[in-house]
Amino acid sequence: MHRRLDLLGGSGRFVCGQERWPRPAHCCGRCCGSVASTQRVGPARRGPSRSAEALTRRPSVVLALHPHRHVQRDPELSGAPLSILHVLAPSPVGGLERVVHALAIGQHRAGHDVHVAAVLDRGADDHPFLRPLQEVGVGVTPIRVGPRAYLRERREVAAICRARRPAIVHTHGYRVDVLDAGVARSLGIPVVTTVHGFTGGDAKNRLYEWLQRRAFRRFDAVIAVSRPLGEALARGGVRRERLHVVPNAWAGDRPVEGAGAARQALGVPPGVFHIGWVGRLSREKGADVLLEALGRLRDVPFVASFVGTGPEQPVLERRASELGLAERIRWHGLVPDAGRLFPGFDVVVLSSRTEGTPIVLFEAMAAGVPIVATAVGGVPDVVGEDEALLVPSEAPDTLAAAIRAVFAMPEAAAARARGAQERLRRRFSMEPWLRRYEAIYRSLLRPRA
Repeated sequence: MHRRLDLLGGSGRFVCGQERWPRPAHCCGRCCGSVASTQRVGPARRGPSRSAEALTRRPSVVLALHPHRHVQRDPELSGAPLSILHVLAPSPVGGLERVVHALAIGQHRAGHDVHVAAVLDRGADDHPFLRPLQEVGVGVTPIRVGPRAYLRERREVAAICRARRPAIVHTHGYRVDVLDAGVARSLGIPVVTTVHGFTGGDAKNRLYEWLQRRAFRRFDAVIAVSRPLGEALARGGVRRERLHVVPNAWAGDRPVEGAGAARQALGVPPGVFHIGWVGRLSREKGADVLLEALGRLRDVPFVASFVGTGPEQPVLERRASELGLAERIRWHGLVPDAGRLFPGFDVVVLSSRTEGTPIVLFEAMAAGVPIVATAVGGVPDVVGEDEALLVPSEAPDTLAAAIRAVFAMPEAAAARARGAQERLRRRFSMEPWLRRYEAIYRSLLRPRA
C-alpha cells in the first residue's frame, strides 16, 4: 500500500496522505489520512539560511518531513506564535486568492501574527480580495503601484519587512515570486512560495512563468499544491530538499443557498437539467471543451451556467451561437462568493486542461453536487471514480457522455456526490493543512545543531 514518489531516482522519497500508509504504532496520525499532509521530496539537507531575528546569515537545517518521522520542534519555538507576511498581487477572485484567504485567516485564528501585503493597481480602493481578511482582523497593507513601477513596489515591500520584521515571508504568484521575494532574502528573512499552478497561454504569460521557475531556485521552501505539480517542479530544477507537496484544504464554513434560491439567483427555472461551470474564462480552464460537449447534448433539456470572466469570453459566446446554444447558456460574469450557489446545479463540470488542486472541486463536494471533471493535475488525488466521473482533457465526446450519464442516472450520481462530501470532510480538513504549513515555517527557523 506504500506509494513511492520516484521523482529523481533513489530511495526514501515516499508520498504520505490519502490513507495510503498503514500507520505504524509510533505514528501520531497527524499527517496520515489527509492529503493535507506534507510530501517531501529528497533527504534532509543541512545548509545556510538566514534568521529573521538577527537579520544575519547563520547556519540552519532544513528537515525532510518523512511520513512517520514528524518534525521535532525546538522547545523554544514550539507553540510560540509566528510573525508571517503573505505577499501577492491578487485578482478580484480566484483559486489562489481563496487559498491565501484560508491560510491567512486560519493562521490568524491559530494565534499567529499574520499580515498580508497586496500589490494592487493604482486606484483600486475597494478591492474584493481585501474585505474577507479585514472582516476577521487580519492586517492588510495595500501596495498601490502604477504599470511597471517595479522599483517602487520592491521598496514598499522592503519597508513593510523592516517595519514588521516577520519571521517568514510567504509569496503567492509569479509577479511577487520574481519581484519581491528577493527583497525579503536580502533582509535575512526566510522566504516560502506556494506554487498554485501554471496556465501557459500567450507568449507574455509564458515568459512570466519561465521567470517564475528560475526564481524558485532562490526560495528556502517551494510548496506545490498537487503531486503532479511537485513532480514537474522537481524535473524543472527545484532542489529536492526544498520541495514540499501540500494539497489545498477546505475551510468548510461558507454558507450556501438552498437549491431553489440558488437557481432563482441564477435565473434558471425549475425542472430543467442545470449544468454549472465556474472559473476563469481562459484557455487553460477548458470552457471551450465544455461548449463542444454541450453541442452533443441537444436532446437533453439542459441550461448551462458559466460563472466567471476572462479573455476568452467573446470567442466562447460566438462559438455558443454557432452551435445553436445561445438560448441555453447563461453568462453570469463575476459572481461574488459563487460557492453559495452550487446547490442550484444538477452537475458541476470541471473541463480544465491543467489544474493544481482546484478549489471549485471542493465547493462542489461541499454542496453535495455530482461532479464531472477532467483527470488533470491534482484532480484525481481529490476525487476518484467512486466520487466523480473523470474524463480525459480535450475530449468533448467523452465529456458529453459523462454529463449524459449524470442526467440519465441521477441515483448513481447522487451516491457519488455523497461519497465526495464524506471524502472532503475526512481528507481535506483545515487543521492538518495549517499544521503542515507551520511545520515548514518552523523548520526554516531552527538553528543548526
